[in-house]
Amino acid sequence: MTGTAAPVRTGLAAALLCCATAWAAPFAYITNQGSHDVSVIDVASQQVVATVPVGRSPAGVVASSRAGRVFVSNPDSKTISVIDMRAQKVVNTLAAGDGPVGIDASADGKRLYVADWYSSRLLVFDAAATDAAKPLASVAVGRAPAGVAAHTDGATVFVAERDDDSVAVVDARAKRVLARVRVGSHPFALLHDAPRARLYALNVQSNDVSVVDVRDPRRPAVVATVKVGKAPYGAALAQGGALLYVTNQHEDTVSVIDAASLKVLRTLPGFGYPEGIAAHGDRIYVVNWMDDNVQVLDAASGQKLKTIATGQNSRGFGAFIGAPVEH
Repeated sequence: MTGTAAPVRTGLAAALLCCATAWAAPFAYITNQGSHDVSVIDVASQQVVATVPVGRSPAGVVASSRAGRVFVSNPDSKTISVIDMRAQKVVNTLAAGDGPVGIDASADGKRLYVADWYSSRLLVFDAAATDAAKPLASVAVGRAPAGVAAHTDGATVFVAERDDDSVAVVDARAKRVLARVRVGSHPFALLHDAPRARLYALNVQSNDVSVVDVRDPRRPAVVATVKVGKAPYGAALAQGGALLYVTNQHEDTVSVIDAASLKVLRTLPGFGYPEGIAAHGDRIYVVNWMDDNVQVLDAASGQKLKTIATGQNSRGFGAFIGAPVEH
């Protein structure tokens, strides 16, 4: 899905599941909207080690290390596919409203939060559910909710209300909206910077990032606006939080921002409709929708190190890198 259109695209049939009995970790889970599957990349070997069929047109993803599961939103199937990180296969499918898009999990791995695009609500699930469980809660939010970001406090959830140009602050326990803050035009992705008590809202129509102070979730306030490229779609913090990387969908670039000063340090060219982005160690992983691949960058310099072929129309909208935690 683009940040400026409804979350529906069609594609070809799913690829076959690659099987194995032992897995290294961690992995990057790349949703492929065109081939209706997820490419599983071993970040140690930098290779695709499995292809997991999911629902139709997968877009959103969160790899919850605490839960040992990966949750994938399938807007065309109106479902969430649940992948077991150890088996690399789908172990559950959850009905999720009329068009699940953005998705995130609580830090403890116990709750799953899903934005239902067409029904303007946030759905809350038990992340450990082993059957087609119904949502624990449904909270009404603004129009076309897209990105979701869970606060580390375990209760607060931020939701990008794209068509209202705002971000809602939801109390998931009380099942209500606590506050709203106006941001740029059409916020799509959200990223929570817990150490700085900030939220980054990527605005696809005003081509900028709203920096929101969320020290008091009941009183969120925009404290800065950073101009980036056209249609910013995904964001990731790297280098211990020193650098903020932002993909610019319609410009085929990635902006690199100093997270302390909020100054754009450089703009990296040469991507193919970049969407999802994540950091792990000293590497950045950029998902290219047009080129059907993931480009691996050196986090410090932005230099391209490797290109990994994925499925068709790769999205990776969310925190797609994780490894199961041994309890």
